[in-house]
Order: sequence, then structure tokens, then C-alpha cells
Amino acid sequence: MVKTLLTALLVALATSPAGAGDLGKTTADAGYELTLLSGYGITHRGFGETRTQVQTWDAIARLGWYLSDEIGKGSWYQGRHQLLVELPYHLALDQGGRSMLGGYLLGSWKFTSLSHAKPYIFAGGGPVYVGLGQPTMGAKLNFSYQGGTGVQIPVAEATMLNLEYRYHHISNAGTATPNEPLNSSKFLLGLSWLY
Repeated sequence: MVKTLLTALLVALATSPAGAGDLGKTTADAGYELTLLSGYGITHRGFGETRTQVQTWDAIARLGWYLSDEIGKGSWYQGRHQLLVELPYHLALDQGGRSMLGGYLLGSWKFTSLSHAKPYIFAGGGPVYVGLGQPTMGAKLNFSYQGGTGVQIPVAEATMLNLEYRYHHISNAGTATPNEPLNSSKFLLGLSWLY
């Protein structure tokens, strides 16, 4: 089922309207970008206090604003600052179809010196409503922090393919007991449109 949903998402993204992105925009001059990501996550039992295995299908809508022009032109770190706002949905595949929903605010640095790929790094976090029914988590309102890396590869005018990895942490930040965190890895694939 997850494979079917992922395939349907990618087909929908690939057949988006021709006007979805501004045809003249590149990573060097775009003002913002819209990204849709989907993928798989799994907790690392035994990492920190994580004891419960949770596998997720993740869907993330992201809006990214470029905060600067290119910095460090001609150097290996040439790039642009970006502010990312994400609306994530995490469907727990092995927890009876229960889910988590949140809102994340992240900072990102996108490297722009390569013509064929745009690597990036990011970090941030935000609140997450956890409806997993896990008594070891202590509360439904939790908080997430995360960091990761990815690469964007141009696939059409103003359209980029995203491949992304992130370390993802969820816990109640000590607001309730018990407080078993979910420390996981997420592997994501998606498309971005530059505007």
C-alpha cells in the first residue's frame, strides 16, 4: 500500500501543471520554493532511551523562503540561506495505522556552486501531536528536533528532484512522565518548484 501511495504521489508531482514553477527561476535567483516529500522512517531501538519500534510513511509539504543572495561566490561553500516551514504527516505503519501531525520551522543552507546538483543541510524543529497510543510517551503533545542533508537535482525548468535524509527526534521535553523518545531516521524523495 505504501509503495502504491508513493508511486501515485510521484506521478501526481511529475504531471503538475506547466505553470507550477516560474520557468526563468534557478536556485541562484528564486525567491521561494514549494516542495512535496514522501518517504519511510524507522526508529532506532536502543539509541538513547528509544525502546519502541515505529515505522512511518511520511508526507511533508514544505515552503522555503530564500533569505539571502548567493554568499561566498567562487568558494566551496557558495550558497544561500533558506527558512523552511513544514507541515508533516507521519503514518505509523506498525502501530495500527495511528499517526502524528506537526509543524516544523527549519533553517537551511543550500550550496549553489555545482551546476548539476544542489546539496543542502538543515536543522530545526517544532510541535508534534502524537496519536500513537503509546503510554511510554507520557503525552500527546510532543516536540521534535531534527537535522539532515539532501540534494536537489534539476529535472526540468524550475523543477528539482529532492533526495533527503534526516535524523528525527520526538519527545515530550520532560513535560510529562514517562518520556520515551522516538529517535529515528527518515529517507525522503520529492519534488521542488522554484518561484
